[in-house]
Amino acid sequence: RPTQAVCIPAIHLHMTAATMQVSQKDFQKAQEQLKLLKKDPGNETKLKLYALFKQATEGPCNAPKPGMLDFVKKAKWDAWNSLGSLSQEDARQKYAELVSSLVSAESASQKKEASPEEGRHDGYETLIVTTKNNITKIMFNRPDRKNAINHQMYREIIKALEEAGKNDSTIAVITGNGDYYSSGNDLTNFTNVQPGEMEKMAKDGAVLLKDFVGHFIDFPKPLIAVVNGPAIGICVTVLGLCDLVYASDRATFHSPFSQLGQSPEGCSSYLFPKIMGLAKASEMLLFNKKLTAAEACAQGLVTEVFPDSSFQKEVWARLEAYANLPKNSLAVSKQLLRSMEKEKLHAVNSRECEVLTERWLSDECVNAIVSFFQKKSKL
Repeated sequence: RPTQAVCIPAIHLHMTAATMQVSQKDFQKAQEQLKLLKKDPGNETKLKLYALFKQATEGPCNAPKPGMLDFVKKAKWDAWNSLGSLSQEDARQKYAELVSSLVSAESASQKKEASPEEGRHDGYETLIVTTKNNITKIMFNRPDRKNAINHQMYREIIKALEEAGKNDSTIAVITGNGDYYSSGNDLTNFTNVQPGEMEKMAKDGAVLLKDFVGHFIDFPKPLIAVVNGPAIGICVTVLGLCDLVYASDRATFHSPFSQLGQSPEGCSSYLFPKIMGLAKASEMLLFNKKLTAAEACAQGLVTEVFPDSSFQKEVWARLEAYANLPKNSLAVSKQLLRSMEKEKLHAVNSRECEVLTERWLSDECVNAIVSFFQKKSKL
């Protein structure tokens, strides 16, 4: 019993000393954290912080009460005096806890106000563009329209490619939001055009398309397509200009140009026969053959196919590893691989756009698009 009486106070004193040491450390850390806050916490909170700081460093309020008309000093004195006989240790602890709560609240607020994804770029309505882990991701973001590409989206993709080509990212990735990669041209681009405006629409459309494809041809870094679902038209043809194409096993590849009275674009008239052979390219570009992901991979259009259930996880893990490779080496090597073909590709792009201008102005194309909409409306 006497031994117990001696030991208990000793243990208590030891614990109190440790607690005081930790409390002082937290108090000093809290003072540093307070300086880093970006938002004003408000007068009430600032008064609490002032009072707790004074209590922690000087003890209970010992200053004379200011006059009634000295509002600021009186408010500070009242806040400090209201703490009464609160110990300096407890004041340090409360001060640290209050600062911690302010830091947490500001952090949560910043996350809430921030873009849905880290590193999101401003100025896009039809895309989500982010840069993270040395990867610029350009995501088609019209899921309600199956990511169909309208005129605004064409311009925004051009802008995104320009930004990605100049920023510090190592690689750029194009993908789709939702079930579709992209359903290609939004055919409303061709509707609501007055008869007298047809020629202007066709010429302006060809200029935009030529610029769009030109940005794929000239893109200076590795450009990778992550095809998360069905892909149609222009978003299929420019795959030949990408350096890698990864596809989910639920993706399909369709370029129904003849069905719509149109003709190939995206340099596919030149690249597809080189990639898959003339017979297979003709089957796809002339006769509207829709390829499965496995078929597209077998024919060389797709680099690798992944099960849809693990597609995102596997692909992005691989892309993050690629993005850690030496950036300049990748860019220089890509230019070596592409440089011999650039002039040819630009010539092909120009010629394809000339032919498309003619097609868009033809009765055959107009009738085909009208027929498409009529069939669609009956479904």
